[in-house]
Amino acid sequence: MNLYIRIKNGEPFEHPIFESNFHQAFPDIDTDNLPAEFARFERVPRPLLGVYEVYVGQSYENVGGVYKDVHQTRSMTPEEVAAKQQEAQDIWAAGPNWSSWTFDEETCLYYPPVEKPSDGLYNWDEATTSWVPVGT
Repeated sequence: MNLYIRIKNGEPFEHPIFESNFHQAFPDIDTDNLPAEFARFERVPRPLLGVYEVYVGQSYENVGGVYKDVHQTRSMTPEEVAAKQQEAQDIWAAGPNWSSWTFDEETCLYYPPVEKPSDGLYNWDEATTSWVPVGT
């Protein structure tokens, strides 16, 4: 899928245009020989965020002669990290609240004292601190 973007005053204008729409809107423009007011555009997928990252936004920028999505992220502030951890702990406290599980600050998740088997379906049994196969 080819995309194009309009350039006004040296800056990307509006949003990328699908090739089929481009040909309908600008039938006289040869996409192999674009005039200065148009450029090829490459879609860049939105990045996967780390547990303590925030997506700030996206812009269209010229990267090596091709306009692309440029995604901005930032690390959470210490206050945001603390709030996220507190929210996870509050949700845990309102849920099953298995006391044998421990909170990992690096992943902001709770983990059982025994790793869950990967060979079927299991439920956690806090009384025995073990995984019990579903249906038994």
